[in-house]
Amino acid sequence: MTTRTQEEIVTRVWALRANRGDIFGFREEVLVEALDLDHARQVIAPRHPGEWTQRVDHETHARDYLRFAIGKILDHRGNSASRSVDKLSELAWLLGRDDVVAAMEHAGYPMYGAATVKAFADGFGWPFHDDLDGGDGLALARMAEGQQCDPQGCERGCAD
Repeated sequence: MTTRTQEEIVTRVWALRANRGDIFGFREEVLVEALDLDHARQVIAPRHPGEWTQRVDHETHARDYLRFAIGKILDHRGNSASRSVDKLSELAWLLGRDDVVAAMEHAGYPMYGAATVKAFADGFGWPFHDDLDGGDGLALARMAEGQQCDPQGCERGCAD
């Protein structure tokens, strides 16, 4: 997979700030972690180089974060699920997958972003619900189709 250049990442951080497209900074967090110290200094001001940590393996991070996001969806965690969608979108962008970003945007955000996260997983060819046990796998598949997790009714709110 192709990753973005340091200059592209810095430009994207500044664009997010200018457009106020990341009010809580979740997207920026992913992007800044992808910068080396010299480029990070262009968008943040760490007091000491020892405070700076760069993440270089974006694919492993994206795979791990996908599992985290699925957990937030299944737990009906609205704010956390929304943050996960933002972060996965930036990880797809970092990995040079504009097609996945577009598919995520097209999917919309029903049921805690399940369809959006499925678009991410499908775009990379990674498991979405295949590796979950029966109940969770079925619930996640239903949510990705815009249905409540349990056909008998959901007590946690996904029917709202």
